[in-house]
Amino acid sequence: MDSRFEKLTLDAALATPLYRQLARQLELAIREGTWRAGEALPSERNLADALSVSRITARKAIDQLADSGLIRRDRGSGTFIRPSMNQSLTRLASFSEMLTRRGFTPHSRWLSRELCTPSNEENLRLGLSANAQVARLKRLRLADDVVMAVEESCLPVTVLPDPEAVESSLYNWLEAAGRPIVRALQQVTAVNADADLARLAEVEQGQALLKVTRLGYLADDTPAELTITYCRTDYYDFNVELAR
Repeated sequence: MDSRFEKLTLDAALATPLYRQLARQLELAIREGTWRAGEALPSERNLADALSVSRITARKAIDQLADSGLIRRDRGSGTFIRPSMNQSLTRLASFSEMLTRRGFTPHSRWLSRELCTPSNEENLRLGLSANAQVARLKRLRLADDVVMAVEESCLPVTVLPDPEAVESSLYNWLEAAGRPIVRALQQVTAVNADADLARLAEVEQGQALLKVTRLGYLADDTPAELTITYCRTDYYDFNVELAR
């Protein structure tokens, strides 16, 4: 028997139904990496036999995981773990760095890299002069070829003179250029995807997304990066550690 089943313990004496206990324990195991993104989850029959529960119990537990977006069902192939991103709101890290730490292969699909005139909001937030130009980077952020987010970054040309120079990680490029982002202010709001955003994020039009707006600063406290990221809520979690 798969040794990973040993972590799943159910108690019929508890008031919580067995399928909910099983769904919760499978969720914790997936988030802890016991079963990794892209890996097949054990079948209903295997779960039922290993844990001495009915196949109906196993099926209802797997249904809960599917409803929460942790797994996907491929007809004829099985049930697979979806990639997920649990991002701390108290630590500054690049998308590539976070995914690599969780064992995923980060990838960007570039939509545009260009020099252009900033919007009024970008002018204001980045403290630009009236005739300034910015480097604008727009891309899809993927984990193991799954679209996780749509991201658009805007930086003064004094920070990033050639947007084509960024091949993968923006933060790595800035560090190599001697202009690292050392702190950032970040705001998270909820939005509904319009037709264009839904097409890029590969979701249904009107689906809720998390809009993350980040303003990054250089070591001399100059605002240098304004990034707006639209995150898929079925893959992204944000957490904050509180102390008293």
